[in-house]
Amino acid sequence: MAARDLQERIKKLIIDRRLASGAPLPTEPELMEYLGASRNSVREALKALQAMGIVEIRHGFGTYVGPMSLAPMIEGLAFRTVAGHYRGEDSLLQLLELREAVETGLVSRLAGRMPEADLVELDALVDRMEEQAAQGAGLAETDRAFHATLYRGLDNVLLCEVLEAFWDAFHRVRTDLGGEPQDPKVTCRQHREILDAVRSGDSMRAEGTIREHFGNIRARLSTTAPQGPHTRHNERV
Repeated sequence: MAARDLQERIKKLIIDRRLASGAPLPTEPELMEYLGASRNSVREALKALQAMGIVEIRHGFGTYVGPMSLAPMIEGLAFRTVAGHYRGEDSLLQLLELREAVETGLVSRLAGRMPEADLVELDALVDRMEEQAAQGAGLAETDRAFHATLYRGLDNVLLCEVLEAFWDAFHRVRTDLGGEPQDPKVTCRQHREILDAVRSGDSMRAEGTIREHFGNIRARLSTTAPQGPHTRHNERV
């Protein structure tokens, strides 16, 4: 039986038995009998599924349903993006445009609908960004927290993981960009305007503020030549 077929049958077993993350899978001999496959074939299939985060092999204890995280997707996305960039492709720009399209489409759903507690939390995050900018500190982590908090109210776990995946992939492969880095004060102003637009309930204005937020770095990426793989800086997006 082909290795791919074994993997698909194990995945189907997890689905058919409604097994949750952390649940034990049948033992190796049981899987061999169920699949009609050799020990080596079963082990290779499980190793492949472990690489995808679908199963977790705990040596000495057995095999369990994995966390099913997006980590493998992040790894693949990051590698594809940086490899393409060093080949002279505009893969970084494509990744940024994908994230921009997702956020622009989502922010209009939040306008005028966010709980006051979330708005207060976002206010505090922008205040922190402004303090960091005044001190000359990096804004990246506070920026990340702002976007995570902004979309948290949509109550979509998968969506939040996908946005985190976009963020991780981009920041792990970012290289020196053309032009001057964006003024931290401008970054703070853009986030304040996003928050104000969402609070006001003006969905069109909210979309516009997101587009402006991405505009500066998008323009710089459009004219950037690939740099060396070890050259990085603290770019805020």
